[in-house]
Amino acid sequence: MKHTSGLHHTNSAQVRTAIDEIPEALRDTPIEPISSAPSPLSRLLAALAIIFGLSALGLAATIAWMWFTPTVANRDVRDRQTETPALDATDDSADSATSRQPSRLDAAEDTSAIESPAETAEDIDLLGHLPYSEAPLDELVPVTSDGFWELREAAANRFLAMQAAAKADGIDLTVLSAFRTTTDQQALFFEVKAERGQVATERAEVSAPPGYSEHHTGYAIDLGDANEPETDLSVDFERTEAFAWLEANAAYFSFELSFPLNNEQGIAYEPWHWRFVGDQDSLETFYRARSNNDRDRRSPSDQSTEKTQR
Repeated sequence: MKHTSGLHHTNSAQVRTAIDEIPEALRDTPIEPISSAPSPLSRLLAALAIIFGLSALGLAATIAWMWFTPTVANRDVRDRQTETPALDATDDSADSATSRQPSRLDAAEDTSAIESPAETAEDIDLLGHLPYSEAPLDELVPVTSDGFWELREAAANRFLAMQAAAKADGIDLTVLSAFRTTTDQQALFFEVKAERGQVATERAEVSAPPGYSEHHTGYAIDLGDANEPETDLSVDFERTEAFAWLEANAAYFSFELSFPLNNEQGIAYEPWHWRFVGDQDSLETFYRARSNNDRDRRSPSDQSTEKTQR
């Protein structure tokens, strides 16, 4: 114990001696700690490292996606090609032949898959009647004193001249119908058909379905003899003086009978129904529609032969 106390006393004396050796000006001066905050340069380098790291990850992900996508797409194509025969094998031959839809690739490789204007539904007749568009309303002018019935201007002018010429010969041509809208034709075809208990084919012999009437064009007109109104819209009109005059003179005014006896369209004889074909538009309206319909009725082999002969 005495030895321990002596050692402790010796160490304390040495510490005091060491402290006494430190200059008095420095004994109470605190030691400043070393700052651990990063410098601006260190922060900049760290930020650049993060940016470059993220860019590298994004580039790697893009390359992986570009490589993986074609592989999946090719595998899907192979799977579909493998499954197609199995599906076809379960279908009836008739169903599979009609249900297959041509792909865009088929259409590009086979130009016959592209429809020509003559092959569209607009150029196919309905119950013997050909399709016609409505005349623009701003091109119509009245042909009756009350302004109710109208025709396109060119047709109206020639009709009024024809009516005046007939009047000079003692014939009183009366207008029974002229331009009709699709809505007008809707009522005329379906409502009258129902009232008379007619089937569609029967009604179509004397009236066109909506969208298929020459009256839509603004070039067609129904005429009667004012002196024999009982023959209006009847085959008996052919026995009137008015019809005889029209047969002899209508062509001078560019009008022709639309549905003569035994006409190619199979429409019932209508001696009262006349149409104007006195300019380019009216001529193309009626005869181009008929030509397209005739071409649709011919077989593909006949059409091919016709092209070869041309």
